[in-house]
Amino acid sequence: MLKSIDPVLSADLLWVLAAMGHGDDLALVDANHPAERIARSTASGRVIRLPGLPMARVARAILSVLPIDDFTPDPIRRMEVVDDPAAWPEVQRQVEAEVAAVLGQSTTLHGIERFAFYEAAKASFAVVQVGDPRPYGCFLFRKGVVAGDEETLRTGRGDGS
Repeated sequence: MLKSIDPVLSADLLWVLAAMGHGDDLALVDANHPAERIARSTASGRVIRLPGLPMARVARAILSVLPIDDFTPDPIRRMEVVDDPAAWPEVQRQVEAEVAAVLGQSTTLHGIERFAFYEAAKASFAVVQVGDPRPYGCFLFRKGVVAGDEETLRTGRGDGS
């Protein structure tokens, strides 16, 4: 157990989040997603499983440590509902609320057609599969930058002490 780290963040998940670089995507997917097959094509080749947890809870934990890319207009994307791309299932609304809470502003998650989402997920760094069985609980989170300064490099702390 670590201080101030959400307990949902397993050692494997923390490794994936730390190993990702700026602009890398993380595929955060529901229990129905073909995660194993998709993960084989990712940069890390890894699937991290978090069974028994709701999607919004995992999104909140990830967003507590993952900086979101602010150089792109759509850093967090969602899988569109087949034959109804304007639909927003409850699981997507819940994740959107978590994103807004972390970013401190309301935001719209850009939709991606189902098969285009699968291709985008293959190009991600890794796949995190949540035990949430609700369909269309599939998202891509693009990692941003954590800017440092000389003081942080010198002391290892960003607090100036």
